[in-house]
Amino acid sequence: MTDSAVDFSVIIPAYNEAGTIAPVLERLTAHLATMGKVYEVLVVSDGATDTTADEVRAVGGAVRLIEHPYNIGNGAAVKTGIRHARGAVVVFMDADGQHAPEDLERLLADCDRYDMVVGARGPESHAGWHRRLANGMYDFLASYVTGQQVEDLTSGFRAMRRDVARRFISLLPNRYSYPTTITLCFMRAGFSVKYTRIKAAERQGGKSGIRLISDGTEFLLIISKICMLFSPLKIFLPVSFYLLLMGIGYYGYTFLTAHRFTNMSMLLFTTSVIVFMMGLIAEQIAQMRFERSEDG
Repeated sequence: MTDSAVDFSVIIPAYNEAGTIAPVLERLTAHLATMGKVYEVLVVSDGATDTTADEVRAVGGAVRLIEHPYNIGNGAAVKTGIRHARGAVVVFMDADGQHAPEDLERLLADCDRYDMVVGARGPESHAGWHRRLANGMYDFLASYVTGQQVEDLTSGFRAMRRDVARRFISLLPNRYSYPTTITLCFMRAGFSVKYTRIKAAERQGGKSGIRLISDGTEFLLIISKICMLFSPLKIFLPVSFYLLLMGIGYYGYTFLTAHRFTNMSMLLFTTSVIVFMMGLIAEQIAQMRFERSEDG
């Protein structure tokens, strides 16, 4: 089967999902069979040590199994899926039963107009309060970085054009923060993104492998990294302004108490100007890099 003959590819990264992956695939393939489209399902087993791979093979049909020799990471499994996908559109789903296959059709319906369609989890979706709080903070920071409203930065249920996804594959991390990275890359590069409301079910097969503190810190670093790649002034400008305010405040204090302009005030003012100029240079470098990638 040629690439042009496949309408879309469903990519499911899986690690030790024995007992869960088979029901998910059976429900998914049963729904896909009713859509009248040419599709493929790629399950990337990320070094699973249980019977995940055997259960995937048993499903057969349009389901293909790709295996990593050892555990590399959820993001690495996604990148492997993108490299092997043949569909014009790639759809990402979790292997734990949180995402309803029936919602997939709604995401695909908008792929003709949008470069990426994200399944945004509503307030009725299953998540702890700490997860809701963290996701809200990530969405706020991502909205600031991109200048657009981000409704669900970390959702793993999304559909996108394969050719656009391949452009950013080298920027995707190997761990869980790939949705964060690819969302920011699409938005900062000027590609269109739409959010479609979905209801995520409770995860099957135990707790998520995401660790709130370590992976949360990684999410914040990823946001900063992508911001530096596409819009450095979003970071440099607030730092410069903060230093300027500190300089003005310290000068006001020393003027009232000692009636003089101190070296510390001068240092703060000078550092503020230097940081601002560095931001302008970084912005120009980012713009030139992006223009070269567009020409290539």
